[in-house]
Amino acid sequence: MKILFFGTPKFSEIILGGLIERGFNVVGVVCQNDKPSGRGNKLVSPHMVEFAKGLNLPVYQFEKLSLYIEEFKKIDYTIAVTASYGKFLPKKLLDLHPCVNVHPSMLPVYRGSTPIQSALLNGDKVTGVSIMQTGVGMDDGDVFVQKEVEILPEDDYISLSPKLAEVGLDLLCETLEKIKNGTETKTAQDESKATFVKLIQKEDALLDFSCSAESQVNKVRAYVEDPVAFFLLGDDRIKVYKAVVATDVVGEAGKVIANKKRFLIGTSDGIFEILKCQVQGGKVLDAKSFLNGYRFKTMEIKL
Repeated sequence: MKILFFGTPKFSEIILGGLIERGFNVVGVVCQNDKPSGRGNKLVSPHMVEFAKGLNLPVYQFEKLSLYIEEFKKIDYTIAVTASYGKFLPKKLLDLHPCVNVHPSMLPVYRGSTPIQSALLNGDKVTGVSIMQTGVGMDDGDVFVQKEVEILPEDDYISLSPKLAEVGLDLLCETLEKIKNGTETKTAQDESKATFVKLIQKEDALLDFSCSAESQVNKVRAYVEDPVAFFLLGDDRIKVYKAVVATDVVGEAGKVIANKKRFLIGTSDGIFEILKCQVQGGKVLDAKSFLNGYRFKTMEIKL
């Protein structure tokens, strides 16, 4: 079994590294193209490029996969594995060899590119991983195996993503062995239960204190990497990396309650307490350190 691996973010790196460690024969890695970044829009390669090259694997970056079918025919592989690759695979490519996908949700819920963030946004207590047959539709292929994963109250995207990747790795290896032995089974998804998630835009990370404190804490948990949850305090853009619902104080929606130790903001039904944040151009600090150095120009946030 010769695996051609498709993946781009850290979630993919964990699975790729695990496949190598467990002795699977990965013959190459396909990841997304370099993208402009920073003020100068300098092209930056996905970290997966460096990671794969560190494993002595050839890396392929194709802008539009359908234009490179002949190139794929030249690659000596027997099965493809996708894990958060970020693009649809065209039918002509899927027709070359079987393809298996690692998807971090309990399909058919949360089909699409942001299932981990969506589970956190919705305050779910449980999510999971599905290993499925990759098809031309949006995560609608038959499922080989699934496993639920508990979402802890302190989990955010950074902590939950690797947990799901490790579970996905175990399930993927199990599935690949069954495919190799011809003992795999698949189950069709129930289309009536399908839900879909959307791509994240930077403006989605704006905190809205006219909503509940819990919903805004969940937004911080989901948007803790890129984009990072933020709010505007006067002319200052403040990113929030960790927050909780405070139950021992009261306040008015959009009003800041700050002293030298705690950074609190009123919401529609409770208090949003910032534990870790960053003002634009500054360092990421715990709330106490931030308050010791920050000078408030206003104590009210526009709703």
